[in-house]
Amino acid sequence: MKLAVTGCNGSVGTRVVLAALQQGHTVLGLDTVPCSEPLATLLLRKADDKAPRFVFKRVDLANFDAALVALEGSEAIVQLAAVRTPADYKVQTHNTNVVISWNILRAAAELGINRIAQASSVNVIPLVWTEHHDFEYFPLDEEHPCRPDEPYGLSKVICELQADTIVRRYPSMRVASLRLSWSLPTREDALRDDPARRRNDLWGYVQEDSAAEAFLLAVAGENERWSGHERFFIVAPDTSANEESVELWQTYWRNVPLKEGKDLAGRKGFFDCSKAERLLGWVHRNSGE
Repeated sequence: MKLAVTGCNGSVGTRVVLAALQQGHTVLGLDTVPCSEPLATLLLRKADDKAPRFVFKRVDLANFDAALVALEGSEAIVQLAAVRTPADYKVQTHNTNVVISWNILRAAAELGINRIAQASSVNVIPLVWTEHHDFEYFPLDEEHPCRPDEPYGLSKVICELQADTIVRRYPSMRVASLRLSWSLPTREDALRDDPARRRNDLWGYVQEDSAAEAFLLAVAGENERWSGHERFFIVAPDTSANEESVELWQTYWRNVPLKEGKDLAGRKGFFDCSKAERLLGWVHRNSGE
């Protein structure tokens, strides 16, 4: 498969590129800044008699025409280009992310690229950067209302609405919005001595290579279990805290009820990712598993 990875220089983008190459795909990396390590080294690994399996292009994806030209010839897209925080809490994050996500989706439609996986975020539900948490139940799933009060979470809600829109007009397209938690090399990297420091993101994390696998399953997986646009939480099944989850719940979020039939036994996480397992075949794996 000829796969385009936007935002390829980022931490998640790098892992997606490396995983895709390992699976035998040809990868086009796109970013606004020069190619960085470890991907830059790949540009030098080219046998004289073979076409390179990794090509990098520097491009401003906020420019629709530039995005259209850059993506031509691709068969699938992993869209990771974005500002990853609320930044100034004014316009930078919102305007950048919303324009880029629409440009990618609309260019894909123009070019007949029918498989797209885009990075959304767990922050579509008010978590890290909010001033008001309104959890209706635990564990959180894709049916929970999204009511962000800051520009990053809002931009991710909008990118999901954009995907809803594009598949209505172009029903051959299939778009996965992957609601990533904090992507890190290991669970230990997410641990903090005081669990109160991570209460706002519910002690969530996702191992970075497992996150990359979710994107590839969404665009390269050959299954008929889903179509159109679907949202998926991509979070580890356990927390990044050493305390029992029931203790965390009772200490920090005692007023939030558990969803019927669900529990927080052991160190079970506060996110329900069963939809990703059911439709994508994704199961979280920590490093070395």
